[in-house]
Amino acid sequence: MATLGIISGAYVLRETFFHEFEELKRDTRYGPAQVYLKDDIAFLARHGNPAEKFILPHLINHLANMALFKELGVREIFAFNSTGSLKRQFKPGMFAVPTDFILLAPSPSAMIHGNSHDHIVPELSVALRRQIVEAVRFSGLDEPIEDCIYWQTSGPRLETKAEIRLMASFADLVGMTMASEAVAAGEMGLAYASLCSIDNYASGISEEQLTVEVIADSASRQMGKIIKILEQLLKIKGAVE
Repeated sequence: MATLGIISGAYVLRETFFHEFEELKRDTRYGPAQVYLKDDIAFLARHGNPAEKFILPHLINHLANMALFKELGVREIFAFNSTGSLKRQFKPGMFAVPTDFILLAPSPSAMIHGNSHDHIVPELSVALRRQIVEAVRFSGLDEPIEDCIYWQTSGPRLETKAEIRLMASFADLVGMTMASEAVAAGEMGLAYASLCSIDNYASGISEEQLTVEVIADSASRQMGKIIKILEQLLKIKGAVE
């Protein structure tokens, strides 16, 4: 029985930090899902194992993932998300803890399956956000950006410069997964918050040509910091000594 869920797009966390965790695959009412378990923690690699099959952002079954978390007893979820910056002052290498998000594309909903009786307003957990900020501070890293908005696109393509100019008028970060996860988690009654790694400037925000290689290289450089923060988070939750 797990009570804490951890989600990351980086499978390297499975191979390093969570390498002793036991794999669990299960069919849920929304489809199959897979996590890695040990003690009170369940780790989910949202893009799957890239050596087997990389799950593109628009193909992730967020409802199945959250349903499995719920079946396992998870009540709180910390997510790690890679993002692009919509503002020049929010530089690659920085971290952010979003307060809210914009998701205009169709999002996964348990309500249409009769799993939720009430229409809820999606939101990010204030308590979990505070714990993430505290973990960053305990890690000795620079203060994360706290007052910021995340805009989710459908993916898997990157955004045009015109789209980015529109988004920058209303949001600070852009990504392809966090908002859908938060919506699905909320409809399952699970608290959710995210630490966003700013891995690149979005198209047109800087002069540098944006490529998948640029994003991947920046994200890999952030991994050491993310592991430090994760260690502090687990200490805060009493999951490790």
